[in-house]
Amino acid sequence: MNPLLDTLGSKLTERWLNLLVLPGALFLAVTAIGTTLGHRHWHDVDRLRATLDGLAARPALDRTGTAALLAALVLLTAAAASLAAQFLGGAIEQYWLRFGRDPLSLARTARRERQWKERDAKVEEAVAHANPTAAGANGAVTIPRSTWARIQALSEARDRIALREPTRPTWYGDRMQATADRVEAAYGVDLAALWPRLWLILPELAGRQIQSARDSFSAAARLTAWAAGYALLACWWWPAALVAVGCGAVARFRARTALGALAGLIEAAVDVHGRELATRIGLIAPDATGLLTHDTGDGMSEVFRKAD
Repeated sequence: MNPLLDTLGSKLTERWLNLLVLPGALFLAVTAIGTTLGHRHWHDVDRLRATLDGLAARPALDRTGTAALLAALVLLTAAAASLAAQFLGGAIEQYWLRFGRDPLSLARTARRERQWKERDAKVEEAVAHANPTAAGANGAVTIPRSTWARIQALSEARDRIALREPTRPTWYGDRMQATADRVEAAYGVDLAALWPRLWLILPELAGRQIQSARDSFSAAARLTAWAAGYALLACWWWPAALVAVGCGAVARFRARTALGALAGLIEAAVDVHGRELATRIGLIAPDATGLLTHDTGDGMSEVFRKAD
C-alpha cells in the first residue's frame, strides 16, 4: 500500500505544481517586474537589479521564519492566481459554447450567418462555372486543377466561419452543433440525450481519447484566461501586451484544434458504438445485422428523454 500512496502523492504533487504553482508563479514574477519597471523604464535591467538587491539586504529576510513565511505566501498567491485563471477559463468555455439569446449574441450570430452565406454563394458560383474536362473510361468527369484549388480555397474560407449555416454566435458552438445535426441526420437520434448513456459503455481507450481532447480544450480556455491577465498587466508594463497576444493566439489555435478533434471523436463514438447501446437497451436484437436506422434512433431518443 505504501508504494501506491507514494505514487499517488508524487502524481498529485506534480499536477499541483504544473496546474497551480508554476503558471501562477510566472504571472507573479511578470507582475513584480512590470510594477517595478513601469512603462518609462520597461527595459531598465539595472533598476530591476537594484530593487532586488535592496530587497535582499533587508534584515528581516535573514530570519528563517520570515523567509519561510514569504515563500509560503508566494506559493499561496500563485495558487490563488491559478485558481482564478481556472475559474475564468471555465467561464470562457461556457461563453465559447453558448447558444446566445441576448441581443449581442443574436447580432453576432446574424453577422456570422450573413458572412457564411456570402462565402457559400461564392463556392456555389465557382462550382457552377467549373468547366469539366472530357469524361474518362468510367464516365467520370474531371475538373481542372486550378479550378479545383479555387473551390477548395473558397470552401475552407467558408468552413472557417462554420461547417454549416451558423446558428450560434461562435465557431465553437457551431462546431458542436454541426456534430449534433450530422448525428441526427444520419441516425435520427438526439445527441444530447444519447451521449451520457453512450459514454458509460465506451471502451477505456476511446474514453481516454475523448477526455484528452476535452482537457485540451479546457487548457486552451485557461490559457485565454492567462492572456486576459497579462493584457490587464499591460496597463502598467506594456511588454506584457506581447505576452497576452502570444498566449491568445496559441490559445485560439489549440482551442479550435481540440474542439475539432473532440467533435470528430464524439461523432465516431456514435458511429461505432451507437448500435451497441441500442442493443443493450433492447431496441435491437443481439443477432440483428445492419446499420443503426432512423426508427431505432427515434426510439432511443424517446427512451432517453423519458417522454410520456
